[in-house]
Amino acid sequence: MFFSKKTLAYAAILLFVSIIGFSFMFVKIAIRYASPFDVLAYRFTFAFLIALVPLIFGWVKVSLDKKVTLRVLPIAIFHPFLYFLVQALGLVYLSSSEAGIIQATLPIFTLILAALILKERTTWVQKAAIFISAFGIVFIFVMTGIQFGQVNWHGVIFMLVSTFSHACYNVMARKTTQQYKMVDITYVMIITGFVSFNLLALGNHLIHGTITHFIQPLFHPLFVLSVLSLGAFASFFSFFLSNFALSELEAGKMGVFSNLTTLIAVFAGILILHEQLYYYHFIGAIFVILGVLGVNLAVSPRITGTTVTPKVMKQ
Repeated sequence: MFFSKKTLAYAAILLFVSIIGFSFMFVKIAIRYASPFDVLAYRFTFAFLIALVPLIFGWVKVSLDKKVTLRVLPIAIFHPFLYFLVQALGLVYLSSSEAGIIQATLPIFTLILAALILKERTTWVQKAAIFISAFGIVFIFVMTGIQFGQVNWHGVIFMLVSTFSHACYNVMARKTTQQYKMVDITYVMIITGFVSFNLLALGNHLIHGTITHFIQPLFHPLFVLSVLSLGAFASFFSFFLSNFALSELEAGKMGVFSNLTTLIAVFAGILILHEQLYYYHFIGAIFVILGVLGVNLAVSPRITGTTVTPKVMKQ
């Protein structure tokens, strides 16, 4: 092989963080033309249709028996259902840059939940890093309040709940990913998102008598391009990239790379969506990234000792 597996793994994780970083921008574009419910319905419809292709051609084999489905379904409630639902609602109120900054706290939430639920120990360096990252978030929104007189707390709360939901998935999926095939788990999650979000969107339109509004966004090429990108890449392809990277790289290393999503989300918002950022956004983002890097870099396997190394799963 011309490239080693480790080299390909680094390429995969860089492509993965780029896709996730740009996903905030695509959601922000899509909700210009449709409600968050409709965006999610189309996003997972495309993901589902794309997921059928490998099955039809026999490229992957999936065993969705009752045992696997019942085991994965509670996890799928947190991710994709709750995670993407609340994320889309949050992006109604926040810029993609601000959402990306808040999303950077994902490894920290995961670390805290792992300590509480899985009884994994943390070092004083990790605790200090959590404080630094939290300070960055508080600083941004305190300064936003000073500058504009108010903070859009609806968006902040939605994004924090979204991030917390993904952290819950990370912790709950630890054992599940070791007991069942990752491909099976992924297909259960995609099917869950496809069914739940379409029922939610269509039910909402039926209640309000606006079923024709569900079709209208498809006449906007930019909407179709956005949800197709979200479905194909951010909801399907990115999983395989992260899974391959995790098979070759330590989870801690992958966590460090994944924090690049914040920088990509911020600069995508500036360069493409022309979002305004102020000096305090950059200062706060630096604190967030430093905190997250501190958490991940402090996670290192020990040859001796009893400390349990937490693994931060990313998708």
